[in-house]
Amino acid sequence: MAANFNNSALFYDRLSRLIYGRALINAQLYLLHFIEPGSRVLIVGGGTGWILEELAKIHSSGLHITYVEVAAAMMDLSRKRDTGSNEVHYIQSAIEQVNLTPDFDVVITPFLFDNFTEQTLHTVFTHIHTLLKTRGLWLNADFQLTGRWWQQFLLKSMFIFFRLVCGIEASRLPEIKMHFITNNYAMVDEKTFFTDFIVASAYRKSP
Repeated sequence: MAANFNNSALFYDRLSRLIYGRALINAQLYLLHFIEPGSRVLIVGGGTGWILEELAKIHSSGLHITYVEVAAAMMDLSRKRDTGSNEVHYIQSAIEQVNLTPDFDVVITPFLFDNFTEQTLHTVFTHIHTLLKTRGLWLNADFQLTGRWWQQFLLKSMFIFFRLVCGIEASRLPEIKMHFITNNYAMVDEKTFFTDFIVASAYRKSP
């Protein structure tokens, strides 16, 4: 059963800021500056859609954005965002169930993969991988464990909360970076936040 983030739509952003301050936001903002004018952009799991407004601040027009979000309540909030003159195509569905033309210059996956087991992550990653052009950019923000005791505690608490409230399937952090390595993505840039617990990574799809 897919996770249901409808239950958290009204408080998700406020809760994340309460726990992490602006770290989750800053990690995603850092990645947006890699997007070139006129790009075809796929955003998967954009949540409440604030990222659309931030994109419009950088590129007020010319972007062709496909916005995929599974939760109806999150999508309702996203549709109300100011997207400037950018073209936005909204799709309420799980990404692995969506058939799209594989011509995207950029893929953005903000804190998506930590919701999945390894098996589901493999399915989702493979599907998104086929949609990105060769030499295209994959911008990913997520959590990572670097050995600090409090990271495990915070991550476990987060998994328990979202499993109870939203029904996510994950109970541990999957090997996210390994999927980029095994699919021959080249690291373009990487920056960490919140004492290295949050990582923003820009990858380029190799020929």
